[in-house]
Amino acid sequence: MSVKQLFAPIAADMHAVDAVIRDRLYSDVVLIRQVAEYIIHSGGKRLRPALVLFTAGAMGYQGTQHQELAAVVEFIHTATLLHDDVVDESDLRRGSKTANAIFGSAASVLVGDFLYSRAFQMMVGVDDMRVMRVLADATNVIAEGEVLQLLNCHNADVVIDDYLRVIRYKTAKLFEAASRLGGILGGADEALENRLAAFGMHLGTAFQLIDDVLDYSAEESATGKHLGDDLAEGKPTLPLIHVMQHGSPAQAALVRGAIESGGRDDFAAVLAAIQHTGALEETRRYAQAEASLAIAAISDLPPSIFKDALLELSHFAVERNH
Repeated sequence: MSVKQLFAPIAADMHAVDAVIRDRLYSDVVLIRQVAEYIIHSGGKRLRPALVLFTAGAMGYQGTQHQELAAVVEFIHTATLLHDDVVDESDLRRGSKTANAIFGSAASVLVGDFLYSRAFQMMVGVDDMRVMRVLADATNVIAEGEVLQLLNCHNADVVIDDYLRVIRYKTAKLFEAASRLGGILGGADEALENRLAAFGMHLGTAFQLIDDVLDYSAEESATGKHLGDDLAEGKPTLPLIHVMQHGSPAQAALVRGAIESGGRDDFAAVLAAIQHTGALEETRRYAQAEASLAIAAISDLPPSIFKDALLELSHFAVERNH
């Protein structure tokens, strides 16, 4: 199922979210508009705002606040992308030049700050302390995850639990918050709200695990990024950790050296070691386990097209090739 088919039940809401995004991107400062519009409209899947809409729909929510909060979630996500690309010195995302490659690192960081602050202005406008607490906490945890990832770069002693902690903080936390927001808007009790949050956390973890698989297996035209970017940046992702734990001493030493030095000089040899040890298959198994936990978390939701879409999203997260 394509993303367009998957999003069919929320198509009208997504159009409304796009209108909110366009309206709230406005700034008198021309450069802010240019950078923000470039990154917002550069072809992202919009999974995080979709989670707000799907979970609110599954809870029977009637209103428009889910559209505003979906836009808030997308602004927070976009701000993290701007900052990430500066930290990673990335020049390609979604098949296009990154904002920092076009506008420079200073502009990217500052416009990321603008998007964060605009998101908080919008949260205040919703006037719900519970919503503000969830998003404020999520934003803080995401920042911690970004710092943890920075600390882990070029560290070949990172173990699986360390790696998963970074994923839960840096990527899955916003998925979790988006899913929890739908529950809050729909009046879920605490237990159900927590199950919706767990769904988002496990889905986000599965999604990132597959991203890490695709960094060593996808077509660049499909992912819109360079293969081996994680290796070049010295990021010890699960495929590399698997080789160091289960490969031969020579393979483990090769991967350790590649993580510690960064760059792509050893990419072909590292890729061969990944393939020989079944590291990508093992990472997919981790992702499938997370997707199964996501599915279990919402198993008792009442039947609806929105629940069906959430279940399909869990399958999409692990079966996709981009």
